[in-house]
Amino acid sequence: MPLAGLSFNQMANAKKPKRKAMMLGLGLDSDGHKRVTKGDNFTLVGGTKDTHEQMTEKAIKINEKLKARGKQLEEVSREEFTDIAHEVGLKPVIPKPDAN
Repeated sequence: MPLAGLSFNQMANAKKPKRKAMMLGLGLDSDGHKRVTKGDNFTLVGGTKDTHEQMTEKAIKINEKLKARGKQLEEVSREEFTDIAHEVGLKPVIPKPDAN
Protein backbone atom coordinates (compact mmCIF):
# COMPACT_ATOMS: atom_id res chain seq x y z
CA MET A 1 0.00 0.00 0.00
CA PRO A 2 1.46 3.39 -0.99
CA LEU A 3 2.55 5.70 1.79
CA ALA A 4 0.89 9.15 1.81
CA GLY A 5 -0.54 8.57 -1.66
CA LEU A 6 2.85 8.01 -3.35
CA SER A 7 3.75 4.89 -5.28
CA PHE A 8 6.99 3.03 -4.54
CA ASN A 9 8.59 4.43 -7.72
CA GLN A 10 7.63 7.98 -6.81
CA MET A 11 9.13 7.58 -3.34
CA ALA A 12 12.34 6.07 -4.73
CA ASN A 13 12.72 8.88 -7.25
CA ALA A 14 11.91 11.56 -4.69
CA LYS A 15 14.80 10.47 -2.47
CA LYS A 16 17.49 10.65 -5.17
CA PRO A 17 19.45 13.89 -4.91
CA LYS A 18 19.95 15.66 -8.22
CA ARG A 19 23.50 15.23 -9.46
CA LYS A 20 25.40 18.51 -9.73
CA ALA A 21 28.90 19.18 -10.99
CA MET A 22 31.13 22.21 -10.99
CA MET A 23 34.59 23.16 -12.10
CA LEU A 24 37.03 24.63 -9.61
CA GLY A 25 40.03 26.56 -10.90
CA LEU A 26 42.86 27.39 -8.54
CA GLY A 27 45.60 29.80 -9.63
CA LEU A 28 48.69 29.08 -7.55
CA ASP A 29 50.68 32.12 -8.67
CA SER A 30 49.99 35.51 -7.11
CA ASP A 31 50.62 39.19 -7.59
CA GLY A 32 49.10 40.23 -4.26
CA HIS A 33 45.51 40.65 -5.51
CA LYS A 34 42.69 38.34 -4.44
CA ARG A 35 40.62 37.21 -7.39
CA VAL A 36 37.41 35.15 -7.35
CA THR A 37 35.21 34.63 -10.39
CA LYS A 38 31.97 32.64 -10.33
CA GLY A 39 29.93 31.56 -13.31
CA ASP A 40 27.61 28.82 -14.48
CA ASN A 41 29.04 25.67 -12.87
CA PHE A 42 32.49 27.14 -12.13
CA THR A 43 34.38 29.01 -9.44
CA LEU A 44 37.89 30.34 -10.06
CA VAL A 45 40.16 31.49 -7.24
CA GLY A 46 43.58 33.09 -7.18
CA GLY A 47 46.25 33.57 -9.77
CA THR A 48 47.83 36.62 -11.31
CA LYS A 49 45.74 38.78 -13.61
CA ASP A 50 46.95 36.80 -16.63
CA THR A 51 46.43 33.39 -15.03
CA HIS A 52 42.96 34.30 -13.79
CA GLU A 53 41.95 35.61 -17.22
CA GLN A 54 43.15 32.37 -18.84
CA MET A 55 41.19 30.25 -16.36
CA THR A 56 38.08 32.36 -16.97
CA GLU A 57 38.43 32.06 -20.74
CA LYS A 58 38.80 28.26 -20.56
CA ALA A 59 35.82 27.83 -18.20
CA ILE A 60 33.60 29.95 -20.46
CA LYS A 61 34.73 28.02 -23.55
CA ILE A 62 34.00 24.70 -21.84
CA ASN A 63 30.48 25.94 -21.04
CA GLU A 64 30.04 27.02 -24.68
CA LYS A 65 31.13 23.56 -25.90
CA LEU A 66 28.72 21.90 -23.46
CA LYS A 67 25.87 24.14 -24.64
CA ALA A 68 26.67 23.34 -28.29
CA ARG A 69 26.38 19.63 -27.41
CA GLY A 70 23.12 20.25 -25.57
CA LYS A 71 24.54 18.95 -22.30
CA GLN A 72 25.13 20.04 -18.73
CA LEU A 73 28.45 19.48 -16.98
CA GLU A 74 27.00 16.73 -14.78
CA GLU A 75 25.79 14.84 -17.88
CA VAL A 76 29.17 14.30 -19.56
CA SER A 77 31.47 11.40 -18.88
CA ARG A 78 35.04 11.90 -17.71
CA GLU A 79 36.22 11.00 -21.22
CA GLU A 80 33.90 13.52 -22.89
CA PHE A 81 34.97 16.23 -20.42
CA THR A 82 38.63 15.43 -21.16
CA ASP A 83 37.93 15.78 -24.90
CA ILE A 84 36.21 19.15 -24.38
CA ALA A 85 39.03 20.38 -22.12
CA HIS A 86 41.56 19.39 -24.79
CA GLU A 87 39.51 21.23 -27.45
CA VAL A 88 39.73 24.48 -25.48
CA GLY A 89 43.48 24.12 -24.93
CA LEU A 90 43.73 22.54 -21.48
CA LYS A 91 46.40 19.91 -21.07
CA PRO A 92 46.42 17.11 -18.50
CA VAL A 93 48.92 17.32 -15.70
CA ILE A 94 50.76 14.03 -15.48
CA PRO A 95 52.63 13.55 -12.21
CA LYS A 96 56.29 12.69 -12.54
CA PRO A 97 57.23 9.26 -11.23
CA ASP A 98 58.73 9.22 -7.75
CA ALA A 99 62.54 9.13 -7.97
CA ASN A 100 62.79 6.65 -5.06
